[in-house]
Amino acid sequence: MSKPVPERYQHLRRFAFGDSPALADELVELVVRGIKIATCSTEDEPNTSAPGERWVVLDGRAEPRCVIETTEVTYRRFNEVDAAFAHDEGEGDRSLAYWRGAHQSYFGRLGRYSDDMLLMCERFRLIEVLDDARADPERKPLA
Repeated sequence: MSKPVPERYQHLRRFAFGDSPALADELVELVVRGIKIATCSTEDEPNTSAPGERWVVLDGRAEPRCVIETTEVTYRRFNEVDAAFAHDEGEGDRSLAYWRGAHQSYFGRLGRYSDDMLLMCERFRLIEVLDDARADPERKPLA
């Protein structure tokens, strides 16, 4: 049974990270745990964002899991992504080498990879976890 999105977030756009249910689950868990505070996508991705915009993040079953707010958007080439951004993406060992390998594979699966491809690099903050069983039902948003 699908958990409804709270009324205050009904108007927000929704998306899931990654390109598979398993990857969506893995990445949203990193967000909920406060590890993943950044993401990137191709410059022509339909889910482009702007600072201050909030999103409902879905898990691999398209269930609402949390709400995030974009804090920064920059555009840079794949080969210009730095270690700090890779660390903020929160994946694997959080190194730039891991980030490059994982994202080359990801964009390759999409048929989009090139070393100089332009990426939208976004940082965000967690606003609220929507389905944490340990959470108080009267829980207020973090911000």
